[in-house]
Amino acid sequence: MASMHDRIWTKKDGGVFTLKNDTPTTSLFDTIKVRAQQVSVRLKTHFSLKMENSLVFVLLLLCSFSSACKDRNKDERSPCLSDIHAALRDMTATLTEYKIKIEQLQSRNEAHESEMKNLKAQTNETKTDVAVLWRDRTIGHVAFSTSLEASGSGRTFGPFSSHTTLIYKHVFLNNGNAYNPNTGIFKAPVKGAYHFELYVAAHGQARATGALLMKNSEIVVMAFEGQGNGFSTAANGATLLLEANDTVYVKLWNGYVIFDNLNHHSTFSGHLLFPM
Repeated sequence: MASMHDRIWTKKDGGVFTLKNDTPTTSLFDTIKVRAQQVSVRLKTHFSLKMENSLVFVLLLLCSFSSACKDRNKDERSPCLSDIHAALRDMTATLTEYKIKIEQLQSRNEAHESEMKNLKAQTNETKTDVAVLWRDRTIGHVAFSTSLEASGSGRTFGPFSSHTTLIYKHVFLNNGNAYNPNTGIFKAPVKGAYHFELYVAAHGQARATGALLMKNSEIVVMAFEGQGNGFSTAANGATLLLEANDTVYVKLWNGYVIFDNLNHHSTFSGHLLFPM
């Protein structure tokens, strides 16, 4: 039996191959052309340009075979058609194989995308946790403790005609620098729960002692003791929820007095319990 090459090509003088010409088969050529177009569309959808070019080359070769076949007589066309159909079956099998591989790759890609989303969410949670830890480390340790007098035999403040902010100038502790010894005002650096205490004393005057713990412009609690001719003290405290930049301070009640000396009887202190 003659080979495919012998059935389609003939060698003329000079070593040049040319197609043999016999009876044309237009319907076969049209069928091959339509199949080639269909496969080309599938290639554009599923494969890279490189693979497309390779398979298109095969299609062009098949078309040349079909051109040769349409010029063969009826008896010679049957083997040619059989070869073309076999080639098309091989191409269909190859397309199916690559389609399966592409679907597998798409499935793996979707799994990787889902994993990346989970990793991104975990990373964001870790960043949030680190930010909270850093905040607690840097500004979570807020505490102060003060008294009116640093030294000396003693001093009495008041009485005043109106409520007057007390400036506690002697500072035992001011961690976080939230307390201002020049104004006597504590300013919350962060939102959180804070605890404050005040102690007041009076000595040797027939006047009461009393002071107000203030949050911004509101009275929170009062420390009060009616004064005789001796030495008297009073204390009070409160735990407050403060927003950042809220202020807390102590005011001496109008008409009252407060005493302090090197023994630090009259104090104002506070600290952050936990940020929120």
